[in-house]
Amino acid sequence: MKDALSRSTIMAGLTTRYIGRAIEHYAEIDSTNTRAVELARAGAPEGTLVLAEVQTAGRGRLGRPWHAPAGSSLLMSLILRPALAPGQAQRVTMVCSLAAVEAIETTTRLRAAIKWPNDLLIHDKKVGGVLTELGAGSGRLDYVVVGMGINVNLDVSTLPELMAPATSLSAELGQSTSRLSLLLALLERIEYHYEWLRRGRSPHEAWRQRLATLGRRVQVTTPGEVWEGVAEDVDADGALLLRTDAGELRRILAGDLTLRGHLPDQHRHPRLP
Repeated sequence: MKDALSRSTIMAGLTTRYIGRAIEHYAEIDSTNTRAVELARAGAPEGTLVLAEVQTAGRGRLGRPWHAPAGSSLLMSLILRPALAPGQAQRVTMVCSLAAVEAIETTTRLRAAIKWPNDLLIHDKKVGGVLTELGAGSGRLDYVVVGMGINVNLDVSTLPELMAPATSLSAELGQSTSRLSLLLALLERIEYHYEWLRRGRSPHEAWRQRLATLGRRVQVTTPGEVWEGVAEDVDADGALLLRTDAGELRRILAGDLTLRGHLPDQHRHPRLP
């Protein structure tokens, strides 16, 4: 298989202390998140990584299917056990999405951004996403499973018709790129930011600076409501602060967001100098 990953090649290049040190790698699985949740509930150590070449029931936000032919993408789930309250779980998503855009830039020189709450963008087109599942008890998180999918060497013309435009790293670069290099960089950046989170420092400000959402007109769909206005800011726990057309400031913890208008200046150029 072209650009195949293996446990041996990953371990040979890994520089982390615990993130990715325990690995399950599948040629095919229903969902890496489903397997990682099973492992987390069974007591798997923090940093355990589940990887797959193909997911038969991969999903994104709101249960949407995630399409990725074999060997075309990074499909992975990571088990973390932060000492946080359930209401602070978005900080883990911040860590992983921030690490993802940094890893993309390190390995490809493509400028990536984050669409609130958890999509990865290049040129306003979706290149990846993050799906977080929680286990909690007694007011504290027991585990957080962070599922991540990144389109690496994916021919986007083979995708079914989507609600939002999609892209891949190879489509933006005009050539294929190494999934292994991207994975190793991603795991290193996750551990870096996660270590700071464990020491009590929030990734909020660094994550906020990478959002493609702020200052733009957006539509946010939440259960039972649709809000339109300007994405004014995000708070420390990752909630969106939306200024509605009526002038009201709404705090939205989660929702499905559609971007309107123009990109902020810092996200207009897709290639780093």
